[in-house]
Amino acid sequence: MAPATLETRDEEFARRVAAEINGLYRYAHWLVGNDADAEDVVGDTIVRALERRDQFRDAASLRAWLRQILYHRAIDRARHRAHEVSVAEIEHDWGDERYSVDADALLERLETRAELADALAHVPVHYRAVVVAHDAEGWSAPEIAQMTGISLAAVKQRLRRGRMMVVSALARGEERRMANGDVAMSCVDARARVSDYLDDELGVDERRQLEAHLANCVTCPPLYASLVGVRDLLGDWHDPDSVIPEAIRQRLTERVAPSDADG
Repeated sequence: MAPATLETRDEEFARRVAAEINGLYRYAHWLVGNDADAEDVVGDTIVRALERRDQFRDAASLRAWLRQILYHRAIDRARHRAHEVSVAEIEHDWGDERYSVDADALLERLETRAELADALAHVPVHYRAVVVAHDAEGWSAPEIAQMTGISLAAVKQRLRRGRMMVVSALARGEERRMANGDVAMSCVDARARVSDYLDDELGVDERRQLEAHLANCVTCPPLYASLVGVRDLLGDWHDPDSVIPEAIRQRLTERVAPSDADG
């Protein structure tokens, strides 16, 4: 079989990039929060990918490579907003054994996608990107570490804090402070481990201690229920056809047409 010509290779590369547009747009929309900015970020990603196509070698990792480009383009566009939940605030609140939320009221607010999107908008983009990639898109922590260029430990730290930020953002002033009973594991220790518990990464003893804490604590179970609810609802919203409007899909697809890739 004759070797593929440069034009054939470029056409194939453009076709494969076009096939990733839905997923790129969905992820971008979670990060930036609106159609116009999501289209811009994906468009920037496509342009950068086409410019660097000669540097790309591993055909099996195209999706990860594109996600990495998109992530950095989104971060470059992001600016700190005054309404964002801060890391210091989250660590302070979740480190306070009196802090909790009304889980029923919180999850009731998640009946529409808009409520979840609004909460995510209050989460700094570095943390939002990790939570969405892991809980909505199903990426593993090592895959996210490769995409973001940070360590696996840092990914898990951002996932833990990001999940907490989403819950606190949803609560928005409805937090309830209740007296806590006498439990074996402190709330601070329990809340530091609950994200790993969600991902089934605790040892047997730690798991038993945390479960015992959740069975007896007054304030932590609503927080745990809210974390589970947010994670599961993020997964439920994973619908490849539910976000990208057809007009935007068409415009983005045109950007990776073979005629553009040949330039």
